[in-house]
Amino acid sequence: MGAQKRLIRTICLAAVIASSAANSAFAHETETQEGVASFYSDRFQGAPTASGEPFDQQALTAAHPSLPFGTKVLVTRPDTGQEVEVLINDRGPFIQGRIIDLSKRAAAKLGMIRRGTAPVMVTLLD
Repeated sequence: MGAQKRLIRTICLAAVIASSAANSAFAHETETQEGVASFYSDRFQGAPTASGEPFDQQALTAAHPSLPFGTKVLVTRPDTGQEVEVLINDRGPFIQGRIIDLSKRAAAKLGMIRRGTAPVMVTLLD
C-alpha cells in the first residue's frame, strides 16, 4: 500500500511540474512569438471563455494556447507596424499555425477584419 501511495504522489508531482513548465514555456524560451493571428466569430459573443468570463467582442482580449489567464501581451503586425495590447482570458486558437485568437475590437486595431488573419508578433508585457 505504501509503494502505491508513493507512486501516486510521484505521478501527481510530475503532472504539476509538467503543467507549470508548459505554462511558463513562452516566457523562458523567448519573450516574443511570431505566427498568425485570427479573430473570434460574432457567434461567440457572450459565450463563456476558458477563464469563466463571458466573451466580449468589444473588449481587448485574446486566446492563447498556454499563457496564464490575466497575462498582458502586445500584438504587433510587422507588415504594417500596427499594434494592440490585449489580455489573455481564453484558450486557443485551435487551428494549426495560428498563435493567438483576438477579439474583434483588437483585430480591428490591427486592421485585419477584411483579411481574417494576419502575421503577428506577440510580446509579453507582464
